[in-house]
Parts: sequence; C-alpha cells; structure tokens
Amino acid sequence: MKTYLVKTEDGSNTLLVPELKEHYHSIHGAVQESRHVFIKNGLLKLNIKNPRIFEMGFGTGLNTVLTYLECSKFKSVVYHALELYPLEWGKVEVLNYEEFLKLNKVQKKIFKRFHTCPWNKLVNISDGFSFIKYQNSLLYHVFEEKYNLVYFDAFAPNVQPELWDDHIFELIYKNIEINGIMVTYCAKGEVRRCIEKAGFKVNRLPGPPGKREMLQVVKIPG
Repeated sequence: MKTYLVKTEDGSNTLLVPELKEHYHSIHGAVQESRHVFIKNGLLKLNIKNPRIFEMGFGTGLNTVLTYLECSKFKSVVYHALELYPLEWGKVEVLNYEEFLKLNKVQKKIFKRFHTCPWNKLVNISDGFSFIKYQNSLLYHVFEEKYNLVYFDAFAPNVQPELWDDHIFELIYKNIEINGIMVTYCAKGEVRRCIEKAGFKVNRLPGPPGKREMLQVVKIPG
C-alpha cells in the first residue's frame, strides 16, 4: 500500500494510507494514543508475571516496541502479532519513533529486528521476550494457544468492517484466558454491542486526546 508520512500533534509521526483514507495512528498523537490505550489500560493492568500477548494489527510496530520497553516489569513475555500487509523497514525507520522514545543502541536494534526478523517463526528478541509475527488475516488465523492480553488495533470499522463483527469477537473470547483483557481504541456502540454479545464485560474508559472513550474488556469467570 502507498503511504505518506504525517506528523501528529504530540510530535510523533504516523502513516496515512490514501487508498483507505486512514492513518495508522491517531493524528492527535501517535505515541500518546498507543501508550494510553494499549500500555496504560492494557499491559500495565496485568497482575501476572508471564503474560502472553496477542496483537491484531502489528503495523508500524509501535505497540510492540512500547511493550518491550515495559518488559522489565515481568518475568517473561510471549508476544504474537498479526499483520496481513507488512510495512517495509524503510517506511518504518522514518517515523521518528527511535528519537521520540529516546531508544538506546540496543533498543534501536531490537525495534528494527521486530520488523526484519522472519515471519511465522518464533524469535527470542532478548532474555524474557519471545516474539512471532504472522502474515495472515484474522479471518483465517488459527490460534494455537490462549492469551492474557489482546491489543485490538485493526483499522477502523468503516475501513475493515469484517474485523469488527460478532464472529471476530467470539473468536477472541474463545482464545483469551479467564480474567484476560482486550483493549481497543474504538468505542462505537455497534462494536461495543458485538463485544458484549461475545461474553466480555465491557469497561468504557476515557480515551486518548481526540477520542472521548476507549474500551477495556475482560473475560470474566462464568
């Protein structure tokens, strides 16, 4: 897909896909949004030492590297990411995340490795952080284990409606552990109702700048 570089309001960059009229991240702040939705209200709400994480929408790798930067809080992290349309490293390295996040030399190498390591193969990124990325659609992905945390970061429902329906959230519910969390930036009523129908307990939380709400949902016992 053709993309254009866009600077967002917090100073970090994102990409615009003109064909879809969609940005990879919020224009109100790319890093700000990812930290608020996926890290603050997802990762940092876990109370386990060995989380297994699934990301729908690897994209620029921003959520992945932000998770890696927090991995010292855990004994070990297993991270699986799904992306049907991978970005070339050349498009990612101009996004200014290395400078914006003040990554050191080792962290810069790891950020690049997320993008350049083989697809569909488990890689030990560092001690305590295992990573695999699948080039596939969620519509056809076969889950082989259950997760404690899901980052649901697909393009918006008007762009990828097939990824926001009952079937998808039932699939995620089936493949997430009891007390597992799923977080997403999207809080539209029809999305919320689909998630509730799948069986999740839905928490509507304040969203990042530019969004009134986000969703944090939990698979409760019962």
